[in-house]
Amino acid sequence: MPYHHFTGDNLSRSEKVQLWVVNRLLASQVPDGRRESSVQWELKHSSGVIQIARLIAQKRGVDLELAEIAAAMHDIHVIMEGGYTEHAARGAIIARRFLEETGQFDKSEIRKITAAIKNHSNKHEYSKDGLVELVKDADCLDCSLYGDGIYEDKPPEQLKHYYRRIVRVREELGLPRKKQIEERLKALEGTR
Repeated sequence: MPYHHFTGDNLSRSEKVQLWVVNRLLASQVPDGRRESSVQWELKHSSGVIQIARLIAQKRGVDLELAEIAAAMHDIHVIMEGGYTEHAARGAIIARRFLEETGQFDKSEIRKITAAIKNHSNKHEYSKDGLVELVKDADCLDCSLYGDGIYEDKPPEQLKHYYRRIVRVREELGLPRKKQIEERLKALEGTR
């Protein structure tokens, strides 16, 4: 059977969530002038994080479907409301509500997905939760692909954790080293 291109009745749970997220963006009533990021950025970023999450999930043996869903919804508050203030915690609430309403996810799956969403902004915290760490890493790597200085507005103590994640994930995926990021990380680590 040919691929459905996100139409019809044969969508997987992950595809249904991804379609819901895209439709929230396309139907957004929050104008770009009131958004901290444009709808176009959020669409690109959401898609990029999903694709990177797929790669990392396969590499690490993390549940692929849950990785896709958590990645798709990681910025759902920003997508729906336009702002980043407490977006991770607020996004987890939106995600929980939506996932429960679908009736397609059990409590354990919802708990795992919403934990990844709730904690994805805490790049300076490290856990043993593979899905949480995957979403943090996919988010960092995707943003880094838009330019080496994308995170420079972060405080130095936080910034070094973002750069550590980028360096580690690039190595894990066999990507070339990014000299500018590695040099910036060395400088940040030297300022302890």
